Amino acid sequence: MVLAQLGGSIARALQQMSNATIIDEKVLNECLNEISRALLQSDVQFKLVRDMQANIKRIVNLDELAAGHNKRRIIQQAVFNELCKMLDPGKPSFTPKKGKTSVVMFVGLQGSGKTTTCTKYAYYHQKKGWKPALVCADTFRAGAFDQLKQNATKTKIPYYGSYMESDPVKIAVEGVETFKKENRDLIIVDTSGRHKQEAALFEEMRQVSEATKPDLIIFVMDSSIGQAAFDQAQAFKQSVAVGAVIITKMDGHAKGGGALSAVAATKSPVIFIGTGEHMEEFEVFDVKPFVSRLLGMGDWSGFMDKIHEVVPTDQQPELLQKLSEGSFTLRLMYEQFQNILKMGPIGQVFSMLPGFSSELMPKGHEKESQAKIKRYMTMMDSMTNAELDSTNPKLFNDSRIMRIARGSGRSVRDVMEMMEEYKRLAKIWSKMKGLKIPKKGDMSSLSRNMNAQHMSKVLPPQMLKQIGGMGGLQSLMKQMGSKDMGGLGGMLGRGDK
Repeated sequence: MVLAQLGGSIARALQQMSNATIIDEKVLNECLNEISRALLQSDVQFKLVRDMQANIKRIVNLDELAAGHNKRRIIQQAVFNELCKMLDPGKPSFTPKKGKTSVVMFVGLQGSGKTTTCTKYAYYHQKKGWKPALVCADTFRAGAFDQLKQNATKTKIPYYGSYMESDPVKIAVEGVETFKKENRDLIIVDTSGRHKQEAALFEEMRQVSEATKPDLIIFVMDSSIGQAAFDQAQAFKQSVAVGAVIITKMDGHAKGGGALSAVAATKSPVIFIGTGEHMEEFEVFDVKPFVSRLLGMGDWSGFMDKIHEVVPTDQQPELLQKLSEGSFTLRLMYEQFQNILKMGPIGQVFSMLPGFSSELMPKGHEKESQAKIKRYMTMMDSMTNAELDSTNPKLFNDSRIMRIARGSGRSVRDVMEMMEEYKRLAKIWSKMKGLKIPKKGDMSSLSRNMNAQHMSKVLPPQMLKQIGGMGGLQSLMKQMGSKDMGGLGGMLGRGDK
């Protein structure tokens, strides 16, 4: 995924600093230079990188830090906070309300994925209970209306457009009026893009904006445009009142750091990121969990929300009870694989899960990992109830393994590989024993029930060492408090290496 390389580089720089015996000015400078280099290579604007480096140096004044302060943790926290600040303009965007008509206008260059993103945005809100509608005011690109019509039909969302009318302002006004009469509470207007910024594009955008009076204007930006991101975002902001940003094509392998620059240029928050072509490959953007996942720390609160969203309500108490008991059977592994496949883009889910992320699904190999999960499930289909419900791997002797291999049409080696994966996940799951699971939306109860002693068992030894052992962990938990438990709990995502 875009930015994965950047996250890896920053995490490595922090790791190298943690391995240093003494944290002095030289070590701090080397760490910050490495982070700055990674950001610049990812096409983040130079001024942003320079400001970030200066801010961290001001916060982490080694001369003024009293003895006993955990310098490593202070530096890591400063890097985390500065990355969050870079992505957070400090003001929320307009949020549509159910039952009250809101008009949202999309702007961006041609090829940024604007039309698809309009439908994804509509589809996301439709699933949450809104009544969205789409208006195609793009008369510049041949096939724009056909594309929007096709997407809208597939997702059963009403749409408006014209093959005959060439005035985008007229289409936009008629479409908005039509859907207001139908009491649609989220009217989304797709506008024309161009191959490059030009006066005609901005003039058209201004006219559509003045005619439809949108509650929110969303700037859609392709994550792969690199250094041009800052200037492009600024030009759009100067022409119309951009209130939010959606970044697309985050599933590719382009540098993508320009995406960070767009936030600074528009001073508007990123609200969603597109992570693929499918309608479900659309993530709500939340700064702290995103930076946490960027640095490989996972997103525990995001995973809990996914469980509440996807696992059938009647199964939730049982699953969460088993999680807190720490007992992990093959049947439970099978059920979780089923849920993971239902959760949508598998890469998003794995990056949130404690222990799953790197071993079972290496970055960039999501399809192979999905195939591997299905292969494991086929082998488990050939097991008896007693085998599926057992927590004893020794039960699986040579004859049982051969029988499962024959029954599933797989090799003995495949079955043994699956059993190794089961043992690894069972080991991680066992570390959750005693953890009280929060109800939906109540992450503060996770912080109340998660003491430092428990966390020290869950965190990998290397990470515990990085944050200064038990003392550093207690201090970190106290500092972060309940409101930031998403980030701290997200550290579980490193798993058991």
